[in-house]
Amino acid sequence: MNTPRLSAHPRHSGAPFTALFRAKSAVYLGLSLAGLVFLTGCVSLPKEAAPPKVACPEGVPAGTQCWRGQDSAGSHYLVAMPAKWSGVLVVHAHGGPSLGEPKASRADEDIKRWAITLSEGHAWAGSVFRQGGFAVTTAAEDTERVRRIFVDHVAKPQRTLLHGQSWGAMVATRAAELYPKSWEGILLTSGVVAGPTTYDFRLDLRAIYQHLCQNHPRPDEPQYPLSLGLPVGSKLTPAELATRVNDCLGVRKPAAQRSPEQARKIKTIVDVLKIPENSIAGHLNWGTFTLQDVVIKNGGASPFGNDSVKYIGSDNDAALNAAVLRFKADPQASAKFDADVNHQGRFKVPVLTTHGIGDSTVFVEGSDTLRQRMEASGNGARLVQTYVNSAEHSYLGDAIYPPLFEALLAWVNQGTKPTPAGIAARCAALRPAQAADCRFDTAYTPRPLASRIAPR
Repeated sequence: MNTPRLSAHPRHSGAPFTALFRAKSAVYLGLSLAGLVFLTGCVSLPKEAAPPKVACPEGVPAGTQCWRGQDSAGSHYLVAMPAKWSGVLVVHAHGGPSLGEPKASRADEDIKRWAITLSEGHAWAGSVFRQGGFAVTTAAEDTERVRRIFVDHVAKPQRTLLHGQSWGAMVATRAAELYPKSWEGILLTSGVVAGPTTYDFRLDLRAIYQHLCQNHPRPDEPQYPLSLGLPVGSKLTPAELATRVNDCLGVRKPAAQRSPEQARKIKTIVDVLKIPENSIAGHLNWGTFTLQDVVIKNGGASPFGNDSVKYIGSDNDAALNAAVLRFKADPQASAKFDADVNHQGRFKVPVLTTHGIGDSTVFVEGSDTLRQRMEASGNGARLVQTYVNSAEHSYLGDAIYPPLFEALLAWVNQGTKPTPAGIAARCAALRPAQAADCRFDTAYTPRPLASRIAPR
């Protein structure tokens, strides 16, 4: 699971698209400051200007002070200081990624969702990231940059924690390995922690959906390798894609109103890919528009393939495997993508994680890959993983995070390594009237990711 997923085969008819993106590839993948980190072990970031103090966004605790600005690389950021500061800075790496031009308002959304951080007395700093779309290493650089802005211009923290949420966990793990001296503890919540393998099933979904529905693309539209997401110049919108999905599967209808054919198709997708039906449209959206963004940033070639996958779980697996379109990952694109987004578990500080067991956006089984990598790098003792009986992804509830922050800080400050049982008990003690909201499952152990996503 630690090595890049390279294929010995040439890519599947993606060559016409490669030249169109070669220039963009240099911008996205060749100019990253983190490349210097890899070669030299350090990099000198420019001194940042002091941010202006501003009115805080709605949704933060009373008495909070805020600063916002745009750093030297162009990233919008927001910094918030609670009225009574614990001395702890939490640098937040947000989920996504969001496509299109980054907007400063994204930070407002993030601090409102994570106001629990301020309620616990900790300062909060978050970058919007300079690049829209799937650019992990530059986002890690931006995360380090906002930390330095806080330290240089707001206050000197006693402790600095790095918090990665969802896709932001992918950013956080990159930042942790690129800037190991910047962080004293890492919290990963609902995180993408298994590298590129996390996303393989979305190409599987594209291939199976097209086999079943034949409308993405339609027969009268230009055909293209589905592993590209969308071809250059496509005018397809998310709303149009949603309409096509509904036309084929009836996902907007109650189950009782779907045709037998629609029900059969949905069952095939659910049984083979092990995803709930209410997540099909969202994953197809990623496998279309975000996958296109990934391909652009990898020079026009796709890092994803399904040429060796054996699909199981349908009512006729032999027929399904014979009919599904196959695509080969481009070796160079796979290597570039892996270098941008992946980690090797080389974290020298305590790492605490939590994940909803029923999360259908980022599968909980990826947590097993994180454990394997940290153990392989000699850091297994620095990892504690917790699991919550929840299908939520973006936010698991106000009760869940305070005991995690508390346990991580005790580990950092006193060397007291937490246990899942201890965190669960502390959650109930902190909120006795809402103890039912403390849904930690201390007996849960995730299966390997290969049990959820077909290996290749």
